Amino acid sequence: MTMTIQDKTAVSFHYTLTNQDGEQIETSRDKEPMTYLHGSHRIIPGLENAMTGRSQGDEFQVTIEPADAYGEKKEANIQRISSKHFRFPKKLKLGQVVSLQTKKGPLQVTIVKVGRFNVDVDANHPLAGQTLTFDVEISAVRDATEEEINHGHAHGPGGGDH
Repeated sequence: MTMTIQDKTAVSFHYTLTNQDGEQIETSRDKEPMTYLHGSHRIIPGLENAMTGRSQGDEFQVTIEPADAYGEKKEANIQRISSKHFRFPKKLKLGQVVSLQTKKGPLQVTIVKVGRFNVDVDANHPLAGQTLTFDVEISAVRDATEEEINHGHAHGPGGGDH
C-alpha cells in the first residue's frame, strides 16, 4: 500500500523554485532531496498544504501567493541603523545579506543603502511579497521516528541532522 503524506510522516522531495517572472531562484535537483517532518511547519504553509495527501513518485506544480509563502513585504522591516552597529561598515555593499545581533538573537538583513553614518537595512525575507511556483517531485514518504517527532524535524539526508 502506498503511504500518503500526512502529519508525522517524513517526506523527501526535489523542487525547482521560480518567481512570478518564471526566473529560477533555486533547485534541489543537483543535490540530495530536501527532507522534512510533515505537520511541523518547517516549510512554507502553501507548500506543506500542497503536499498533504500526495505519495512517493507524485510530481506536481503549485503556485503560492505571498501570504502562504514568506509573507507580504512590510515597510516597517526597512530600518535605518547607525553604522557603528556593523563590524566593517565601510565594506558593506548594496544587496549584501548580513547578520545583525538583536535583543531577540541574530537577524539576517539585506543592505539597502550605505551612508556615511547610517545603513538602511531590510529585515524582510528576500522572497517576501513574491508569488512563488514550486515544481515538486516526491522521492520518499515514510513514518517519522519517535525521535523525529519529539525533535520536531526529520533526520537524515536533507533533514535536520544533529
